[in-house]
Amino acid sequence: MEDGGVTERERRRGSGLGGCVNAVILAILILGAIAAGFWFLGDSLKKRFLEPDPVTVATSSLQGLREQNRLSTFAARYVAVVTSKQSRLGLTAQKTLIMPGSVRYEVDLSKLSDKDLSWDAGSNTLTITLPPVEVIGPDVDIDQIREYGEGGILMALTDAEAKLDAANRQAARVELVRQAREATPMRMAREATRRAVENNFALPLRAAGITANVTVRFADEGDRSNRERWDMSRRPEDVYANRQ
Repeated sequence: MEDGGVTERERRRGSGLGGCVNAVILAILILGAIAAGFWFLGDSLKKRFLEPDPVTVATSSLQGLREQNRLSTFAARYVAVVTSKQSRLGLTAQKTLIMPGSVRYEVDLSKLSDKDLSWDAGSNTLTITLPPVEVIGPDVDIDQIREYGEGGILMALTDAEAKLDAANRQAARVELVRQAREATPMRMAREATRRAVENNFALPLRAAGITANVTVRFADEGDRSNRERWDMSRRPEDVYANRQ
């Protein structure tokens, strides 16, 4: 039978051809979706297992720091000069004590936790927040202690000398710690600690092929975006010149 010059056989052939084309297109779409899925899965696995994760590397460095327990990167020596006086029985006695001593500046790394690490993927910046720097000591140099006294009569007749010695020793230790906590040595101690910790995190990241900025701050300080550096033109011995 003919219909406008097109036979029934031809119509069936055209319908079958269209169905095959649709099936091929559908198969291509399905294969494309499967291929995209495998590509996405492979890319995810590559990023997870082949490309280093900065957070993982930083966490490993953090664990290594914690195992050190305490970090000491700076020490200084100071000299305390103190004088005590006592008056009794119309007499006066006084003694002056010159006491050298050293202190260490330490950070308790055992207090670090994962929350003290912050990774900003946008700027590739790793920020580490450290516990405050602690002043440890002083360790008194007993062999270098010098004493000068006046009023020997009162000291001979009473226990004034023992009391003056005790007062001077206590005051000298307080003075050594006071000097150690001044702004300049504390800033120098923070900077020394900061550099050491920055290297501890930056080197493993660099070895893993990760380009990152490492910033170290302390829990007891404010914003360090405008980092204050100590004057490198001054020598430490100039900073710690003994006060007479």
